[in-house]
Amino acid sequence: MAMSNINIRIDAEKKAKAQELFSSLGMDMSTAINLFIQQAIEFNGIPFVIRKYNSETEAAFAEVEKMKKHPELYKGYTDIDELFEDLDK
Repeated sequence: MAMSNINIRIDAEKKAKAQELFSSLGMDMSTAINLFIQQAIEFNGIPFVIRKYNSETEAAFAEVEKMKKHPELYKGYTDIDELFEDLDK
């Protein structure tokens, strides 16, 4: 298989962090990028979910997870009148 070079630009701090991470996983940057590209080809797209939320949204997600783990600590409503009664208190 013929090999080809690729050049990319990346923030120096991110590069150093990525190299450290990949090294801890037993691979170099080239291997990690090749792995990403191979997975993208197999998935026919980005092989992971891309998300970026602001801190308020992240906090809301964390609160929902807490509510799921401890439903006894939170009141739910099946009737809108009951909800408004509690809000008026």
